[in-house]
Amino acid sequence: MPGRTASDGRIRILLADDHAILRLSLREFLAREQGFEIVGEAGTGAETLALADSLDPDVLVLDVAMPDLSGIEVTRRVHDAHPRIRVLALTGHGDRPTVQQMVRAGAVGYVVKTGTGPELVSAIRAVASGQSYLSPEVTSSLLADIREPQRQAGSDVLGRRELQVLRLVAEGERTAEIAERLHISHATVETHRRNIMRKLDLHTAAALTKFAIREGLIEP
Repeated sequence: MPGRTASDGRIRILLADDHAILRLSLREFLAREQGFEIVGEAGTGAETLALADSLDPDVLVLDVAMPDLSGIEVTRRVHDAHPRIRVLALTGHGDRPTVQQMVRAGAVGYVVKTGTGPELVSAIRAVASGQSYLSPEVTSSLLADIREPQRQAGSDVLGRRELQVLRLVAEGERTAEIAERLHISHATVETHRRNIMRKLDLHTAAALTKFAIREGLIEP
C-alpha cells in the first residue's frame, strides 16, 4: 500500500546508517531532489525504531548492518508496528540470503551502495508509490543463483528448536545464555548442539557459524 506523503506531495524520508559521513552525503544529495523531505537520521537500530515511531516517515532508507540491532530485525519491527512505512534497504550486502531475509522481514526495496544516486532516487520514488524495487546487481545475483544447480540445503535436516540453537551458537551465545533465551535447560541446549553437529557433520563453533551464514540463518 502506498505511503502517506506530506500534504504538499513531498516524500518524507528517514535515513538510517551507522556511518555519519554517508548519512551526511545522502542527506545533502536527496535534499536537492524535488519532492523529497529528509525528516530525520539515525545511527543505530534503536534510534531508527524510536524515530520511526515519532516521525512516521513515508520511506525508511535503512542500512542492513546496524551496530546494535540488525537491519533485518529493525525492518521486522518497523513493518509490524508501522506497515505503511516503506523500508528500502541500502547496503553493501547484495547476496541472496541477505536479500531474502530483508524481504521476508518486510523490505520492499533493495539498493546496493555501489549503485548510483539517480538509482536511489528512482528506488525511493518507486517504493513510496507502492511498488517494489530491486537494483540490477541484486536481480543479477538472484538470477545467477536460480540458474545454478540446486544444492541440498543442509539446514533442512534440522528441527525448529535446533535451528534456533544454531542461530544463537553462530551469533556467539554461550550455553547459559541460550538456555535463558529459549527457556530450556543447559543439558537440553547441549543435546541440541550435539545433534546439530552430528546432523551437519560440523564439529566446531566456527564451522557452525560459517554454515549459518552460508544458509542465510544469520548475517555475515
